[in-house]
Amino acid sequence: MFTIFRGSQSGAWRVKRFAGVKGESLAPTPSLSVTHSDSIALPILPSQSGWRLIGVPSHVRYVERAEKEQLVAVQAGLGRAEAKLAALIPIKKSAAWWELTQEERRKIFEDKSHHIASSMRFLPAIARQLYHCRDLGGAFDFLTWFEYRLAHESLFEELVGMLRETEEWQYVEREVDIRVERERLDAI
Repeated sequence: MFTIFRGSQSGAWRVKRFAGVKGESLAPTPSLSVTHSDSIALPILPSQSGWRLIGVPSHVRYVERAEKEQLVAVQAGLGRAEAKLAALIPIKKSAAWWELTQEERRKIFEDKSHHIASSMRFLPAIARQLYHCRDLGGAFDFLTWFEYRLAHESLFEELVGMLRETEEWQYVEREVDIRVERERLDAI
């Protein structure tokens, strides 16, 4: 199942903030839509009225069995009615990251950056889904989608700030931070 994020003039999510964090940004748009489809048209070409990013959810990577069980036990699902805020953060990592072996990436991801262990305290307040897109020929490797309540907005800022300070983030060469607010309950 593909998930398509489309930045355009209309959509169920109103863009509150649009920031190029590192590298080339995307064209700012006033709205974002999120759709799911069994098929897509490739190649992924930019349109004159906005952009689209496509990813697929995959199995959880860089985790050990106990970590996966912990995550599954406390993670909230997407689409909660009370989660009126969301963030789409597309990321592209450097060639140096991809030249590392799976084991070397795991050491940076968890043993040094503590990505999973440090993020656990933000669950279940912040729901998250990672979509992989590196092999689809798009401009990013990952599309990370977060949903949270207004009351947890500062908690989300803390989470993102913490992750950007890790060794793992030294391998990020392109990142865009798009914050949105749900305009309709059927936004997901």
